[in-house]
Parts: sequence; C-alpha cells; structure tokens
Amino acid sequence: MKEYRVKGLSCGNCALMLQHEIRQLEHGETATLSFNSGKLIVDERVPLDRVKAILKSDRAYIERENDHSHEGHDHQGDHDHDHSQGNKRMIGILAVSAVIYVSAIGVDGQAAASTVILLYLIATVLSGYSTFMKGLKNLFRLKFTIDTLMTIALVGAVSIGEWKEATLVAILFGLNELLEGLGMEKARRSMETLLKVAPKEATKLESGIETVVPIATLQAGDTVIVKPGEKIPSDGSVLSGSSSVNESAITGESLPVEKAEGEPVFGGSINNEGVLRVRIDKAYQDSSLAKILHLVEEAQETKTPTELFINKFAKYYTPIIMIVAALVIVLPPLLLGGDWTEWLYQGLAVLIVGCPCALILSSPIAIVAGITRNARNGILIKGGVFLEQLGKLDTIAFDKTGTLTKGEPHVEKSVVYDEQRFLAVAGAIEKSSTHPLAKAIMKEVARHGIEIKEAEDIQAVSGRGIVATYEGNNYWLGNEGSMAHLSIPSEVQSTIEQLKESGLTLVLVADEKQVIGMFGISDEIREESRSVIAALHRTGIRHTVMLTGDHQKTAEKVAAAVGVTAYYGNLLPEDKVAQVRRLAEQGNVGMIGDGINDAPALASAQLGIAMGKGTDSAIETADIVLMQDHLGKLPEAIRVARRVNRIIRFNIGISLGLKVIALLLTIPGWLTLWVAILSDMGATIFVTLVSLTVLVERKSLG
Repeated sequence: MKEYRVKGLSCGNCALMLQHEIRQLEHGETATLSFNSGKLIVDERVPLDRVKAILKSDRAYIERENDHSHEGHDHQGDHDHDHSQGNKRMIGILAVSAVIYVSAIGVDGQAAASTVILLYLIATVLSGYSTFMKGLKNLFRLKFTIDTLMTIALVGAVSIGEWKEATLVAILFGLNELLEGLGMEKARRSMETLLKVAPKEATKLESGIETVVPIATLQAGDTVIVKPGEKIPSDGSVLSGSSSVNESAITGESLPVEKAEGEPVFGGSINNEGVLRVRIDKAYQDSSLAKILHLVEEAQETKTPTELFINKFAKYYTPIIMIVAALVIVLPPLLLGGDWTEWLYQGLAVLIVGCPCALILSSPIAIVAGITRNARNGILIKGGVFLEQLGKLDTIAFDKTGTLTKGEPHVEKSVVYDEQRFLAVAGAIEKSSTHPLAKAIMKEVARHGIEIKEAEDIQAVSGRGIVATYEGNNYWLGNEGSMAHLSIPSEVQSTIEQLKESGLTLVLVADEKQVIGMFGISDEIREESRSVIAALHRTGIRHTVMLTGDHQKTAEKVAAAVGVTAYYGNLLPEDKVAQVRRLAEQGNVGMIGDGINDAPALASAQLGIAMGKGTDSAIETADIVLMQDHLGKLPEAIRVARRVNRIIRFNIGISLGLKVIALLLTIPGWLTLWVAILSDMGATIFVTLVSLTVLVERKSLG
C-alpha cells in the first residue's frame, strides 16, 4: 500500500465522493481518503496519474508520498507555500468577483441591461466556474454532490433572469468552501505541529569520533551526545553527565525532570543545560515517541459512531432534498395554481438549503481538535471512537497498586520497644536484601540516620522470615509466624492486632526473648489521588470503584483515604474482570490500570485506560494511555471529551435546525436564494468555529 498526503480537501462530502471514485479504479477497492487527516492510502498498483486526475477534479492534489522511515513525522514538508498560494488565489478571485458584483448593483438602472448582465456573468464565472464544471460533470454522471446542487441552482436562477442572486450564490458558495477548507486545515495543522516534536538527526559517538547521522540509522547499543537545547533522538539511558530534561512531548508535564547516570530518557524530550552521553536502547521506530506519533496519526482515521451515522445520513439526505425541491417546483403550480417562475425559484433555493456540508463537518473538526488537545497534555487517545466514549463515562474502576497508590511500600508506623537495637538490627539484616519491604525498611533506617553495620549468618527460613546474628546475638525478622519461638505478651499482641486492623503489613524484629519493635508497612497513597477522585466526581463521574487483590482491611483504608464511592478487596484477575462486567451492566465503565497485570480487566471495560509513562505494554494494551505516572491529567481529559461530545450534538442541532427553518420559509414563499446560501454558509462557518474552540486552553480548578 502507498500513503500520500493530500492537500486542498475542502469538504468532507467531497472527500467521500473522491474516495468512491478512486475505489472504482482497478485495484482501488481498498482505497481510503481521510478528510480529517488529509491522508490517502491506496494500493500501489493503482495508476498514480489516474488518482491525481480524480483529485484534480475537486481542486485537490497530492502534496507528497508519506515517508515511513519515521524521520521526524514532519507532515508539513516543504509544500506549505503551495497550499497558502492556492488559498490566496481563491481569496483574490472572490475579492475581484465581489467588487464586480457591487459595481453591477451600482450601475443597475443607469447602464444598459446587457452591461449589467455582463458584469454579473463575469463575477459568476470567476467565482463559480470550478463549481459549475464539477457540477456539470457530476450531473451527466447522475452523481448528486453539493456541486451538482449548486450548478442546478445557478443554471435555474440564470434561466429565470435572477442574475443578481445567481452571482451572490456563486460568490458566497466560493467563500463558504474556502472557509470550510481553512477550518479543517487549522485542525490538521494543530495536529501536524504536535507531530513535529520528533528529532531529525543525532550526534553519534563512535571510537571517540562525533558524527551527525539521521535518527533512522541509529540502532540499540549506539552512543549519542546530546548537547543543551537538543532533542534526545530515541529511548535510552544516561551513560554520563547530568541535566534537567523537558519530557512534555511524551508526558505533557511542563516541569523539567533531573537526569543523571543510569536514568532512563525518552526520545523527543529536550536536554536543557548539561551535556549528556546517552546509550540508545531502542531504534527510533521502536521508541515510545514514534509509537505515540503513529497512534496519534491513526487516531484521526477512526470514525466515531456519530460520524458514521452522519455520513450514512448524508448519502440519502441529498437525493431526498432533490425530490423535495422537485415537489416544491411542481405541486403548487399544478395543485394550487401558483406561478411556475416563483415556485421554480423556491425549488432552487431548497436545493441550496440541502447542501450537507455543515452536517458532515459537525463532527470531524471537533474530534481532531479533541485528540490534539489531549495529546498536548500527554493523554494518548487511540481514536475518535474512544474520545467519544471517554466523554460518556459515568463509572471509573481503578486498580489500587500503582494507580491510586505509588506501588512502593513505605513504613507508615513504627512501634519501638528497644530504641538502641531496633533500627540498627533491622538495617543490618535487610542491608543486602532487594525485597520491596526491605527497601522500605532501609529508607526508614536511613531517615533516622542510623549507622548500619554488617549482620552475619543471615538465613531465610521458610515460614519464619529471616534469622541472623548481629554483634554476637541471634535475631529474627519477619511476620508473626517467624516469632513462634517467643511467648508474645498480651499488650504486644494487642498492638499487632491494631496495626493489622489498620490494614498494615507487619514486619517484627525480635531477639531470643522478646519483640524489640515492629514496622507497619503500607503502599503509599499518591498525593494527588484524593483531589483527582474529587475532580472526577465534579466532571460528572457518578461512581468511582477501587479493585484490588489486597485484603479487605487494606482496601477499606485506601478507599477511605482517596474518597472512592465503592471498593472490592481480595480480587484475583478473573474477579476484577467479573466486577468490571457487573459495573458495565449499570453504565459506561472505564478501567484504569498499569496495562500489564490488569490487561484482562482493561479489555473487559468499555474503555481501557492505562498509566504508563511511555511503557510499551501500556501503549499497546489500552484505548487511552496516560503518559504521566499519575492520574492528575485525567479529569481534564474527560472534560475535553465531554466538551467535544456537547459541541458535536450542538453542531448537528444547528446544522439541521437552520435547514428546517429555511425549508419552512418555502411554505409562505419567503425563501430566497441568498437566504438559502447564507443559512448553509452560516451553519458551516459556525460549526467550524465552534469546533475549533476545543483547541483553546481554558484554566480550570477541576
């Protein structure tokens, strides 16, 4: 398959018609032409000259063949001047036509009628020639597009001597198409700006020699030098140097992140001040940034249920309008003795009202704008259908570990019976352990500034924790089961029960005679979790549910701390799936997890949302990926999605409402050609401008 970037697509309905024509070519059955992204995908066996001829018939053209080497995803290329020159030319033609039109009105009644008609004719030809030629061609093919409707209206208006209104229709329709194209181009360009974050070249270090190379040539294991202000070419890790790095292209976070030796870095992030020597871990095409950019591009291609319905509706809508127009022309003169000329005029106006442009534009610009807006904030939405679904959510299920909590154990409470020995013994025993609980204990020891010595004869005893020798004495470290050699006093046992009731995991330290202290360890709750849950409730999410494999007491504690409306503990992966399905029976459910162990539950929900900070599994698993390592941006993403859905519904209402009002004007015979074109043009411009407001950042408190 070949992929091309197409410029000059001014109308969603026209793009559908062009796609239909290309599919009629030999081997063209699978061709797709997206109005949203301006991308044409066609079988390489289809003759390119035939495709270009079809596109040219609608003033569209192939800008260039898309490059799949991933060298930067720069889709603006070197051809911006072509499109801007085309727009300037169209603006010039419309301006000249408008001047001639005004001149004709000015001399009407003073100059000869033939002179006035000639001026109107010149203005009409200038502004409506391409529309007329396309419409005439379509009429002979019995293909009823917007150009066909306009051509019939123009010919009809001229045939009954309505030169002034015919000219105004031609000028306003040309202006309408220009503004419609500019509106979609604005949405596309906002997406293209986002896609330009990828670097083009890198400074490769090999045998002590620095060489500037295209990033597509970099392989895993290569070493690159990244100087201040330069972009990191691909995912990797810092070999030497330290600096702050702007990762906003990946995560949407504006604050820089400090990087030092051993730290991971993302391709596309910007090195701020120091010089970094980075080992490339992935070739660019496999990097997080490349995958993100590819998925953002693909997101433009997916059609939402609303878009599919509108396109299907428009397919039948135009022929129905033509039938209505014919009835308006014929029935009043035949049945009510009306004037043929008057009702022909009304019928022509109905044709213009029937243009489906505003209706077809109701959705795509808003969808592209919504995907772009969220991508800027590090929220990767894999398609318009998922954006629409995000705006419909009323229930969100959360995995606990790593989502509402940090996924890192920390010592929440310590009970000390022997201050001199407790932390020193615990630190000595856990010093060399890599267990997560051991790391939490070592952080607590370090926090108190305790000097750590070496323990001897460290042995892990199954079911009894760890036994070790420290300064000549034997010590035990572990859970209650590891303290079987002791007779634990009732007050100590009472403390143990209290800590367990609080949902803490216990690690006890004892000598041969007594417990000298204990750690109450928990998974640390993210600072933002409570405020995020509250913000989600304010956005209209009715139910927030926490699902966890931890025991019920721990679940209860975390749920109370973060403010979810319900919680379920002791869940196996299959239990989470069953719970998500039960929730789905009552509403629209989104499931948030880490994209790996929660994959079954993510897949079971109407919408799977993964927290990933760029991890491959998160990007591949879910419908939506939060590229940050927290939930902070989720409420804003939902607000944007809800806003997009509201705008689409509003646009459809305006588009159809104005047409209904205009059609009702035919009953008393008040509909005129210029009212018809203004109603259609007004609706198109209005829905375009309203859709583009999604791109405007608005400050919000939640």
